[in-house]
Amino acid sequence: MNDTSAVKDALRRQQIETPSWAYGNSGTRFKVFAQRGVPRTPQEKIDDAAQVHRFTGVAPSVAVHIPWDRVDDYAALAAHAKERGVRIGAVNTNVFQDDDYMLGSVTNPDPAVRRKALDHLLEAVDIMDATGSRDLKLWFSDGTNYPGQDDIRTRQDRMAEALATVYERLGDDQRFLLEYKLFEPAFYMTDLPDWGTSYAHCLKLGPKAQVVVDTGHHAPGTNIEFIVAFLLREGKLGGFDFNSRFYADDDLMVGSADPFQLFRIMYEVVRGGGYDAETGVAFMLDQCHNIEPKIQGQIRSVMNVQEATAKALLVDADALRSAQESGDVLEANAVFMDAYNTDVRPLLAELREEMGLHPDPVAAYKASGYYERIAEERKDGQAAGWGA
Repeated sequence: MNDTSAVKDALRRQQIETPSWAYGNSGTRFKVFAQRGVPRTPQEKIDDAAQVHRFTGVAPSVAVHIPWDRVDDYAALAAHAKERGVRIGAVNTNVFQDDDYMLGSVTNPDPAVRRKALDHLLEAVDIMDATGSRDLKLWFSDGTNYPGQDDIRTRQDRMAEALATVYERLGDDQRFLLEYKLFEPAFYMTDLPDWGTSYAHCLKLGPKAQVVVDTGHHAPGTNIEFIVAFLLREGKLGGFDFNSRFYADDDLMVGSADPFQLFRIMYEVVRGGGYDAETGVAFMLDQCHNIEPKIQGQIRSVMNVQEATAKALLVDADALRSAQESGDVLEANAVFMDAYNTDVRPLLAELREEMGLHPDPVAAYKASGYYERIAEERKDGQAAGWGA
């Protein structure tokens, strides 16, 4: 796409969802460093998410996590979000923190534990009904640490049964996004370890079951863009959880560890029509900000996705196809690299000004005084974090 106006139009339509938990105190397994101004309630998390949208113009929704964002009135929470100029996005479930889940949740050998986990998943659909959310995000830490600990095949049966029950509860305009993770906290065998397993379960269930690709959940060297291309081709890519990793599931800011990988992924999204409304692909951040300011970290992450997307949109599709079809390996790679090496920051700054925004969202946020205000207002009370 070489027409600058067409690139701008595509970027103007882009929507990137931020996660409520990114605004709380969260971080590594080693230590969570508390920061000033951290939200104390789900409402204050939404207030912070609204600031990201205010300065970027492309982050109109915020994902919630249950029970971390539990409230008495979810319709009122959705109304609060609307008042702040955003909306409630995906509802994320939590079947990994209770002591009962030591041996798994929906795949646990104990039917009472499996029932408890399933009830929570169904409760999350009730919350979707109240908030008007489309997506239910499912991630399971279920797995085993030792050979022989449990029966692998039986655990897949239990997983399939739970997913089928949730699927039947979904409304016509709702769907679930099934995540996967190679390892951690289970180290011998994870019940949903890869995209193929997630895809197989979703394929069996139907169109309301889609795969979500967390960019930190793969083995080193995995070609994530191939997974994206395949799932888009099959109509089974439900969305992304964007973050970066160096070693494992590091949950670093998207595009920080390997910006070229993010560009390659976004190119396949463009190539496969992933930005078309009918595909329904959700672009979500899933990150923790342990040592960097949280709202600034989310703004910068949104900008990183924008930059990778702009570069992907600038790939000369005709020239690339011509080189590919003629077998010109070096020319094809050169076309690809030309787009990646383009400095798109002036284009994005111009686009933001056209949208009535400051060309530098981080600078605009820092100058707004919002952080100084919340640091003072929120100095008392319990700051939100993992489990709160």
